[in-house]
Amino acid sequence: MWRGAAVGSVGLLALTACDFGAPPGASTQGKTIADLYHVLWYFAIPVGVIVYGLILWSIFRYRKRRDDDALPKQTRYAFGLEVTYTVIPILMVAAIFGFTYRAEQKVDRVAPNPAVVVDVDGFQWQWRFTYEGKGVTVVGTPGNVPTLVLPAGQTTQIVLRSEDVVHAFYVSAFLFQRQAIPGVVNRFDLTIPSPGAWPGVCSQYCGLDHTSMDFTVRAVSPAAFQAWLSEQRSSQGASGGTST
Repeated sequence: MWRGAAVGSVGLLALTACDFGAPPGASTQGKTIADLYHVLWYFAIPVGVIVYGLILWSIFRYRKRRDDDALPKQTRYAFGLEVTYTVIPILMVAAIFGFTYRAEQKVDRVAPNPAVVVDVDGFQWQWRFTYEGKGVTVVGTPGNVPTLVLPAGQTTQIVLRSEDVVHAFYVSAFLFQRQAIPGVVNRFDLTIPSPGAWPGVCSQYCGLDHTSMDFTVRAVSPAAFQAWLSEQRSSQGASGGTST
């Protein structure tokens, strides 16, 4: 029984140590968040090994034997040990705080001159993407998921607003979420290194048709992005409206 428990615990710990959980992050900001997540695991794994090791050692070392009713040696205090297990966690927490602060500064930093600025407006129950100074607006409609097209390798600044209730702009591949709050303007940068497409959702329950607030983020080459803008301006100018 003891042998099986030990093998099972070691196996579980090994699987936990190998599964870092976070994807690499499809955006530059997401990669920063993924790196922070991995750093936390590098701190957590040794702690887990030590804790599980001490538990298993205590189980085997001090298990009660049939012919031994005596208690283990009782120690009133161990000054060196107590200082050690107090100082080490404090140093670990301080280091984690430092890594977290640095990551937050990088993710929240807003470029003074982004290549593109997009006003993202959440409303019940869809999204509107307005490209500032480009004359292009994309609006989602029931049954038509809007696509936020961005230039790969360039910095896009998102200006996030809500027209009614609290929504949330969330793309899981970017490891990032930001709420759209009525009366509040949230700005953040989004840099996608290479072309691709990723699904996004509103991750804040916002009413009856909350599940309809899907969207897609698609990154294309800068040349393809400019061609797309020209095509949208022509089609929207001809129709006098917006696209989906």
